[in-house]
Amino acid sequence: MNRNNRIYVAGGDTLLGAALLSQLKATGYSTVNETRSAEPDLADKVQVEALFAETRPDYVFLVAGRSGGISANQKYPADLMIDNLLIDCQVIRCAHLYGTRKLMYFASSCSYPRLCPQPMRVESLMSGPLEPSNEAYATAKISGIKLCQAFRQQYGADMVTVIPANIFGPGDDFTCDDAHVIAALMARLHRAKISRSDTVEVWGSGSPRREFVFVDDVADAAIFLMKEFSSPTPINVGNGSDVSVREIAEMIQQVVGYQGSLNFNASKPDGMPLKMLDSAKLLSMGWRPKHSLRAGLDATYRWFLATRGAQD
Repeated sequence: MNRNNRIYVAGGDTLLGAALLSQLKATGYSTVNETRSAEPDLADKVQVEALFAETRPDYVFLVAGRSGGISANQKYPADLMIDNLLIDCQVIRCAHLYGTRKLMYFASSCSYPRLCPQPMRVESLMSGPLEPSNEAYATAKISGIKLCQAFRQQYGADMVTVIPANIFGPGDDFTCDDAHVIAALMARLHRAKISRSDTVEVWGSGSPRREFVFVDDVADAAIFLMKEFSSPTPINVGNGSDVSVREIAEMIQQVVGYQGSLNFNASKPDGMPLKMLDSAKLLSMGWRPKHSLRAGLDATYRWFLATRGAQD
């Protein structure tokens, strides 16, 4: 991939998509998401074919598709599943039909079995039952992995899969109930601070452990891997550390400056007890994250205050 190649970030309006667009353009890639119109409905066959026929991208980062936290996965499993299935089918098929040199598909750590050995290795994919609270979404992401592998097997297409840890950062969805854990907690604690509430509810027991990775680090790893990695086997993208939900909630409380107490509601679902990725393959290739968890949280809250805080 060189700076004159045509590059398409499918899902440029997502958290990771926006970070990828920003980094690609900042590092001199001149033809990124070049089209005469706005991004089409990527679940629509006709619109996706028209986009690929017009732009004929050399490289595609497929980050599109709806996602959300535990609440969203419980309320909208059909919507999440069908949106991701349709987008994956249309974009991956058109990348092959219109001569894309390489496609990078972004799966999810939800794709791993609920109780697989930790840290999670790609060999554990499809080795056991999924976490019930996000089974529909996870099944769609596994289908995307398998579709890339099928195109590689049948046509020799250079399609690779990246599985990132829990992504957070500026541009995240801060709608409290349906957002991922960091964005949801940050918005909830900010509003509690403004309203001077004594307590804030946190879903679950606080004991599950998660690996969080700053969005700019995932974007950086994706660009690195687009140049350096080609394999039918997925590759994990993480930073090699994890924290409990209680610990991350307390850290966000410090960042926000909320003085009240946290009430962990154990009647709400915890999700998977532990999610940490084995990123040894990526780290052995020489890539390293550039942001600590605290630095990422600080940057995220600054962005939230600048763009959303005044609305609350």
